[in-house]
Amino acid sequence: MLHNKRMPAAPRAFRASAERPLELLAACPAYAATPIVDWPVRALALGLGSLHIKDESGRMGLGSFKAPGGAFALAHLIRRQAEDALGAPVEPKDLTGAAVREIAAKQTFITASAGNHGLSVAAGARVFGAKAVIVLSESVPEAFAGRIRGMGADVARTAGNYEDSVAAAIEMAARNRWHLLADGSWPGYIAPPALVMEGYTVLAEECRAVFAESGDWPSHVFLQAGVGGLAAAVAAHIRETWPRQPVILVVEPEAAPCLLRSIEAGTLTRADGPVSNMGRLDCKDASLIAFEALRRDADYFLTISDSEASAAAKALAGRGIASTPSGSAGLAALSALAADRAADLSAASRCLVIVSEGPE
Repeated sequence: MLHNKRMPAAPRAFRASAERPLELLAACPAYAATPIVDWPVRALALGLGSLHIKDESGRMGLGSFKAPGGAFALAHLIRRQAEDALGAPVEPKDLTGAAVREIAAKQTFITASAGNHGLSVAAGARVFGAKAVIVLSESVPEAFAGRIRGMGADVARTAGNYEDSVAAAIEMAARNRWHLLADGSWPGYIAPPALVMEGYTVLAEECRAVFAESGDWPSHVFLQAGVGGLAAAVAAHIRETWPRQPVILVVEPEAAPCLLRSIEAGTLTRADGPVSNMGRLDCKDASLIAFEALRRDADYFLTISDSEASAAAKALAGRGIASTPSGSAGLAALSALAADRAADLSAASRCLVIVSEGPE
């Protein structure tokens, strides 16, 4: 586990407010806040004061926290294009109207995905009438490919890992003059992933509203990370809006600790390693803007093993929450640290864990 020497405050490259995504979601019949459930039995077993689980497994029928991210980014980009073309503001309620759909129908959005981001982009394209192409590496289960095709998007398969699928999406976007809508960022490519991360703040705002009402603010928040978009978005929202500040811990697979390695090096650093069973977290390159934000917002970076993640998924199933090793990574990290009383965990600790996806 690495204790982060948090950097001085610097402007983030994305908005930490959920105001704009929630404005669009207000017109979406599929939107509803996902639940936060308590797990007192597990908290007692771990020697903690309380344990809250934010369950994203049912998010908007897509089954992961990523649902508001790609869809919001796509909607925002279509809205800007429509306003330029029409010469007038476009209200959220008009985004699915005939005039905007005619403009959207001429647009193609492409992204690489480990599964869930692709589902979000495909869903957004279907709602607003655009075309979507989702690039999946050979390691992504066919179940995700089938669900993406079922939303009307095209799927392109590539050999290699997630990073290879990102490279393929970049090349295809340039060759076909399509819109690249990645959830990771790198030098020269910032604005679209910043919108995706802004969409993720919806999850954090839902948490803030619940804890503001109960007054039971968490002392520790565990955030799993692939390229880091979720972790950075939620951490930023917490730092900007929570009146009581928790310890924030970022959790990665042992096979893909790209953020931890980058924090250690002080610059973006690839973390090559074997394939992890945490497929949606098995990313060897961190997102630039996520890394820069987490340098200032997170307190600890740590890794978990595949077996620890699997054990956490099994424990959640016993609680009635179906997830994957990826979705269960936060609980795995909490379980490992609680035994050693690391990161200031104690009998008074109130912990928040995010179950980031449902079963494959």
